[in-house]
Amino acid sequence: MGWPLAVSAGLMDKSPRALFGALWALSAGHLLATLLVLLPFAFLLVLAEWQRSIQLVASLLVIGFGVYRLIVRRHPRALARIPPTQLALWSFAVAIAHGAALMLVPIYLGICQAFELDAGHEAAGTLMKASLGMAVLVSLVHVTAMVSAGGCLAWLVYRHLGLRFVSRSWFNLDAVWATSLVLVGVVALGFNLASWR
Repeated sequence: MGWPLAVSAGLMDKSPRALFGALWALSAGHLLATLLVLLPFAFLLVLAEWQRSIQLVASLLVIGFGVYRLIVRRHPRALARIPPTQLALWSFAVAIAHGAALMLVPIYLGICQAFELDAGHEAAGTLMKASLGMAVLVSLVHVTAMVSAGGCLAWLVYRHLGLRFVSRSWFNLDAVWATSLVLVGVVALGFNLASWR
């Protein structure tokens, strides 16, 4: 029912160009709304159809990125100092890049029903399926626990240990992280190749 708005835009500007401009904007908005609803489901179908190939490629990408991080040890300078005004955006971007809460999606969608779940996973699945509010509460509790633990460590280092302790005792977490990526990728690749036989 957006066409009356296009007519209105054309009449107000006394120009067919305004009418067609409004139609273009209305089309773009409608297309975005449609895609926002349909694409997640289409993406899930693609994931189901190409699951094995995606798993193999993902395993190889994780191994490759881990090897790259072991070879190129330089940390990006842009991450050395994040302005306070951009911390929320940085946290969001890094959480998305690291796959925040992706491990809970199969439980939330009920995909894990075929497997025997331990008590913790069953409890998480029951809680998240209870309602949208419960899923939000689980997320809030998770974030509170992570920020509390990290905040305690940050306060301890800032208040009592100081920069001298950090600079003397720092070890290369990037190398540990990169090595773990390679190991996880190799294990995932091994499981994927073994399941094809």
